[in-house]
Amino acid sequence: MSEPIAPPEKKNPQRRTDIPKTPPQQRSRAALGLAAAAAEGRFMLQICGDCGAVQYPPRDACSRCLSVDLNWRDISPAGKLIAETQVRATTDLYFREQIPVRVGTVKLDVGPSVICHVHGDAGAGENVRMVIKLDRAGQGVMMALPVEETPFMQDDPRLREMSCTPKHRRVLLTDARNPNAPAIVNALKSAGAEKVFVGLSEDWRPNRYHDDIMAISGVEMLPLDVTDGKSVEELAAELGGKTDILINNARYVRPGGLMTRSDTVFAQSEMDVNYLGLMRLAQSFGPAMCARTADGTNSAVAWVNILSAYAIANFPDYGCFSASNAAALSLSQNMRADFRTSGLRVLNVFVGPTEDDWHQELPPPKVPAKTLAGSVVQGLVDGLEDVYCGDVAKDMIERFRASPKVQEREMTGFRS
Repeated sequence: MSEPIAPPEKKNPQRRTDIPKTPPQQRSRAALGLAAAAAEGRFMLQICGDCGAVQYPPRDACSRCLSVDLNWRDISPAGKLIAETQVRATTDLYFREQIPVRVGTVKLDVGPSVICHVHGDAGAGENVRMVIKLDRAGQGVMMALPVEETPFMQDDPRLREMSCTPKHRRVLLTDARNPNAPAIVNALKSAGAEKVFVGLSEDWRPNRYHDDIMAISGVEMLPLDVTDGKSVEELAAELGGKTDILINNARYVRPGGLMTRSDTVFAQSEMDVNYLGLMRLAQSFGPAMCARTADGTNSAVAWVNILSAYAIANFPDYGCFSASNAAALSLSQNMRADFRTSGLRVLNVFVGPTEDDWHQELPPPKVPAKTLAGSVVQGLVDGLEDVYCGDVAKDMIERFRASPKVQEREMTGFRS
């Protein structure tokens, strides 16, 4: 059984922080399919379109019939651990700090045998459940887990290294005025977060969520306005070296598209909060967080952006809001590139219409704050890059994968 991780001791300020290192990053283009599957928590392998053979490792031609018609599909993750060992010596700088590393061979029920990381609670000769996880370099790697959940399972050192669990970590939530703030703070504390800092803009104005947030233990509210560069810089100077997870829930939303507005006032506010606000946060907090990704049990691990599902395809009734989120989505991809060498994960949570004042004119289904909070925390625990929260977001990504142009026609052809 996995041993529970103890809260970290107070850091010695005279000791140098460990320099971030990442596993080897070189992969073939075919192998990037593993990373794409891991980013969404799916177990996918290539299947030959001609003979149906399941492929592993990823390749450009079928190992049985040499066909190049190989497609990535979700398959059964069941298998059996037929052999195991421990790696105790390595020349790689990253793994030198991780050894001993338990690895094994798993015979998948669908055919191939794979060499993978092995969870401490999975025994040789036992049936296991395979998952594909993102390592610190953002590449997909296999891991064998017990079929059933075990106590303190997430505290296994290898599994924790490939996740972003809030347990024993300090989290900054950027907007206390967002209706989802109390639910997210509560979910983080329930997941074991040590401390949650919550940003509050214009603290001279009443905040109807203040009492609900402050009623939760281990919460501190601090001034933060993502539209004010000085405000962001001042908080980053105070908290940048203490923030292990940053969750950007700040957003400005108003109904209306290009031709239904007579000026650019609302559009400027949407871009200032949803796009430029994200940029200000990344420029101020990013360097300090990237420098702390090897800082022990409570190292910096993740950056979370809560985005509208309309970032995937524009919804004309909220056309300008959709455009600002599309810009934020593009910026988040830039962030992934800049954060890659440090191993800091960027998680985008795409959410459909939420239960708030600005979406009241839209019919169900809508996403309650508690559901969104659960998706954020589960995405962190699973170490994902993309989470789709709610029926609308899940439907939109499936339609986008099927045909982006057809989805564009469907979205732009509908007006309420």
